[in-house]
Parts: sequence; C-alpha cells; structure tokens
Amino acid sequence: MPPPADIVKVAIEWPGANAQLIEMDQKRALSSIIREVCDGWSLSGSEQFALRYADGPQLYITEQSRGEIKNGTILRLAISPARAARQLLERIQSHGIDARLEALKELAKLSADPTFAAEFINMEGIGTLARLVESGTHFGEMLAFTLTAFLELMDHGIVSWDLISLSFIKQIAGYVNQPMVDVSILQRSLAILESMVLNSHSLYHRVAQEITVGQLIGHLSNQEIQTYAIALINALFLKAPEDRRQEEYTNPLEQHLTEMASTLAQKHLRSIILNHVIRGNRPIKAEMAHQLYVLQVLTFNLLEERMMTKMDPNDQAQRDIIFELRRIAFDGENDPTGTEKRKAMYTKDYKMLGFTNHVNPAMDFTQTPPGMLALDNMLYLAKVHQDTYIRIVLENSSREDKHECPFGRCAIELTRMLCEILQVGELPNEGCNDYHPMFFTHDRAWEEFFCVCIQLLNKTWKEMRATAEDFNKVMQVVREQITRALAMKPSSLDQLKNKLRGLNYSEILRLRQSERMSQDDFQSPPIIELRERIQPEILELIKQQRLNRLCEGSCFRKLGNRRRQEKFWFCRLSLNHKVLHYGDLDESPQGEVPFELLSDKIPVSDIKSVVTGKDCPHMKEKSALKQNKEVLELAFSVLYDPDETLNFVAPNKYEYCIWTDGLCALLGREMGSDLTRSDLDTLISMEMKLRLLDLENITIPEAPPPVPKEPSSYNFTYNYS
Repeated sequence: MPPPADIVKVAIEWPGANAQLIEMDQKRALSSIIREVCDGWSLSGSEQFALRYADGPQLYITEQSRGEIKNGTILRLAISPARAARQLLERIQSHGIDARLEALKELAKLSADPTFAAEFINMEGIGTLARLVESGTHFGEMLAFTLTAFLELMDHGIVSWDLISLSFIKQIAGYVNQPMVDVSILQRSLAILESMVLNSHSLYHRVAQEITVGQLIGHLSNQEIQTYAIALINALFLKAPEDRRQEEYTNPLEQHLTEMASTLAQKHLRSIILNHVIRGNRPIKAEMAHQLYVLQVLTFNLLEERMMTKMDPNDQAQRDIIFELRRIAFDGENDPTGTEKRKAMYTKDYKMLGFTNHVNPAMDFTQTPPGMLALDNMLYLAKVHQDTYIRIVLENSSREDKHECPFGRCAIELTRMLCEILQVGELPNEGCNDYHPMFFTHDRAWEEFFCVCIQLLNKTWKEMRATAEDFNKVMQVVREQITRALAMKPSSLDQLKNKLRGLNYSEILRLRQSERMSQDDFQSPPIIELRERIQPEILELIKQQRLNRLCEGSCFRKLGNRRRQEKFWFCRLSLNHKVLHYGDLDESPQGEVPFELLSDKIPVSDIKSVVTGKDCPHMKEKSALKQNKEVLELAFSVLYDPDETLNFVAPNKYEYCIWTDGLCALLGREMGSDLTRSDLDTLISMEMKLRLLDLENITIPEAPPPVPKEPSSYNFTYNYS
C-alpha cells in the first residue's frame, strides 16, 4: 500500500551526530517537527533552530516552501534565520579582521535566501553594509564579499533603491573609474550600478553624472567584465529621458551616456564591441548574447520617432527631400518656364519614381509606420549609393507599365516590413538573445541593411515577373528571404548579400515545398504512424529491385597501368541468388550475357564482406591524385574465402549504388547508399499520398520488372488491384 500523499520521507543531518530518518507529515506544523528533531539529539530551545536543504543553495524551509520537499531529500538542522542574522551582524561589526572576513563570506552566501534576507534587513543590516562601503576602509576580498551581500539583499526587493545615499553611489562609481581594481570588485560594482539605474529613476541621474561611456569602453577589453559593462550601458540608455535619447536622431552607440551626443564615442564603442566581444577569442555566452540583443533593440528603437512621424505636405524642407530624390534620379535641368508645364513634368517623374500619389508624393509618407523613416532610407540610398539608386529607378521606368517595380511604394512598404522584422519600438524581451553580429559592423547599419534589401526586392520582382497586382505576393517572398537570411546569422553585410543571393525566388519555392512535405510526412502523428507502417514493405521492394538488377548483371572496365586497348569483364548474380558469376569479355556487351560465357563464380555463402573506397585492396596502392578521386568513389570489393577478393570500379555512381546496395541486401545487411534513401523517401511519399486518397489496396509485386540503367529514367513500377 503506497504511503499517504502528505507523508514525505527525509533524512536530517546535524554536525557530529547520526542522521535522523523521519517521515515528515506535511499537515503538522513545521515548529512541531523541528521540536521533535531537536529532542532526538537532546537539543534545547527548538525555537532557535530551523531546517535547511543540505544540497544546492541550502535555502531555509518555511511553511510556504515546505511543499517542495520530495521523498529522499536530505535536510540539515541549522540555527534559525533570525539568530543567524543577529550573529553575523555582530561579527561583521567586530574588530577582528579574520572574524569579519569569515562573517562576510557566510553573509554573501546566506543573503540569497529570502527568509534570511528579510531577517537581516529588519536588523538594519543593509545600512551597516552601506556604511562599511562608504568608509573606504575595506579592500580586496573583504570588499568583494561586502558588495556581493549588499547586491543579493537588495535584489529581493524588500528595500527601495531610492534610499541609497549619494556618498555610496560615488564610492561604487569610484571603483569603476579607478584604473586598477580587482575584477571581482569591478563586476559587483557594475552590477550594483545597473540595478540602481533600472530600479530608480532618481538614481539614474546620479549614476549618469558619475559614469561616462569612455570609462565603460575602457573595461570592454577585459573579457571578465564585458557583460557587466554592456549591461550598464544598456541600463543607462534604457532609462535615459526621451529628449536625450532622440537628440540629433543618433544611434544609441553614437551617444555619450550623460550627454547623449558623441559620434566619436559611438564609433569607438562599436569597434570595441565588434573586435573584443563579437570577434573575441572566447565564445559568446547566453548572458552576453542577451546584452548584445538588448543593445541592438535599443539601437533600433531610436528609429521609432521618425517611424511614427507623419510628413507634413506643407513643410518645404521635407518636400525638398522629395525634390532631391527626383533630381538625383533624372538629373533635372533648370525648370522650364510655365507652372503648368513644370507640374506636368514633375508628375511624370514622380510616377517613374514609383510614388502612389503622382501629383503630391508627400502624401505617401503620411501613414505611420513607417512615416518619415522611409523617406530617410530613400535619401540615404540616393546619396550614398547613387549608382544603385539611379539604376533601380531607370531600369523600372524602361519596363512595360505592367511589369515596372514601383520604387517609391516598394521603399515605403519595405521600411515598414523591416521595422516589423526587427521590432522597432518594442522593448527587449527578457531572456531573448537573438542579436545579429552584422549590425555591429557598420556605423549606419540600419540604412545599409535597407539598401541591401531594396536591391533584393527589385531582383525578386524581376524573377517573379511580377505586375502591380502581385505586389503583396512579392513582399511576402521578400519577407521570407530576409527572415531566412537573418536566421543564418550573417557576420557582415557582405555575408548577408551572399546569403540572399542563395535565397532566390526558385529556392524559396523549393524550400516551401520541402517544408510542406516535411510537415506532412513527419509532424502529424497519423502520418508518422502511416509512414512507419509503409516503410518495411518499401524497403523490401527496393531490396528486390536491387537483387533483380544484380541478376541482370553489369559490365565493368578492367583497369591497368598501361592499357592500350580497353578490356571488359561482366558479373551477374544467379537467379536463385546463391552464386556470383563473372568472366572476361573482349568488348562491351550489347545485351544480357549468358551464364555459359562467364567462366568464374563465387558462392554467396563464401562472401565475408563488401568494402568500398579506400578500404578496397585495389585502391590502397592508388595515389591520392585528383585523377584517382573519381575512381576511389566508384570502387568496391567483395572479400570471400579463402582470403580472395573480387575488385570492381563501377562505370558511374548509379551502378555503384545499385551494386553496393544489392550486395548488402544479399548478405542480409542494411542498405545505406544515397540512392536507397532517395528511393525510400520518394516511394513512401508516393504511396502515402495514394493511401491517403483511400487507394489502400496497393500490392508489392513479387518480382518487379528491371529498371532502366540510366538514372534519368530510374523508377519503380507498381501493380494496383
């Protein structure tokens, strides 16, 4: 009979005594159980004791957490959290350095326990630790344990960070600003500053006055503290006031963390992250990947203001940008005389530029998103990649009207799509580490990314031979091309271009078909079951086909060192599958060779194994020169008693697969050539489709007819009743 659900069998330890094995009744009060355990060891004052886990974090067990205890758990009787907190606080304030260090070590460990933390904080323990830091008298290991305990206690959220004094902040910032500080102290100092910024708006301003990007850049070359430094950069930027973040519409990496406006610092920071973090000699761990992802998201979020800004059709400065796009594309001369004539010419040019509103293209930028961000991207392309811009515009203006790719409309929709893909304007997801190294390789990564993608869109439009009615279909394909390329994590924009070249429209169609087939074949439980039922009979069909081909036989060339005239030999399997017959021929046969002409034979029962490639006896003496590599891939040998071999070099890969598969089937071994796997997948897919159409009476023929030798006509024949 199983024990009641409320009974948990545990072992409880106490230093210097034998462990007690008890059945803990979860319905009883925890204090009653502790009293019983203390009585077992003759310990008085049970209210001064508590239970902790013996392994792992060794957390205290409370009435709220006791439900997590499992059968077989080892517990430990320890002094209660309140008593432990009181003792540690007294030892920390003692005059003995050794006693204080040991107390701080134990405190750093216990502070992770929420029960202990609550007791220690109630005794004004955090204030005591803060005063120790502010005094500046602690150094080295003692200071490291003090900072660890302080951070652990504050992370429980029991005390507000707003209570931290300015002198404490200055002291912590001083550790970050000092040129030579112990790594452990620096890590904890950066972590404390990050928590201050993230948990208190008022503390952000104080920290920002003490820490500059230059000081943090100096720490990024140290691999032990890179993650902490980038985390603080992210925290400072995340909590920065909106006006500072958006000043001069700069990249967050372009900004001094206190003034938010230093292009030199941006370039230096990006270069340091790229060379010392992303391309460093150590793999990027999950926490670092997350911080890089956060930095990437915050970088792109600076685009949100422009993305959500509508164009004012009456703003002459904004309209001048559209005029500039027209001028660069068509190299307009001085305006002709006459207002009506000038309007007519501009309308024609705006139509060729692909704007939806030919009369007033400013109206195309009044929808948000993408708002003015699309116009910014178009202007960047026109100015920085002028040849590409002109080529795209003129190339489409020379096409038939129904096949032209509207540049303006495409650029606007593409900008909107890129904002969705890169989640512009959304806060970072906790635990996500989906950063892209290529965005750290260029000072204007967003704009360059747009330029690569607009060229991709134009190319895909041509490949699809699209018309205006196909616009949405083209955008769907382009989105798939971009997301698939980004999933490959290209390390640079040039590598992104290479990935996109391999993801043309034909390849996207192939991948879609393959994934649909894969989903049909492998993901649906009924389909998986059907495939498993079909596979054995299909394998048997392939095996019979291979053996039938061996019964037909094949012709092989004889290889010699000095060959003036080609010689041939023929090999075939007997109809009862018991003997291999072979013999020399003067010329290549035009049909089936009778057994009478084949003078030699090998009983199948004497065959020991089949070897391929470089394991073949006749290949071991061949050199590894390029001319022999093809021969090596087509070579196989039959090893038979007594220590004899029959060596083959197949005329092509198809015959090689047929013979090696057939010989393996003959010996009762698993067939494993590429041809076998391809046949299996093809035939299973064929038969599954037929069975799913209720054609379930497919029969496997006893002796399938021979298959033509040429791979182009290779197939199987079914009989349907």
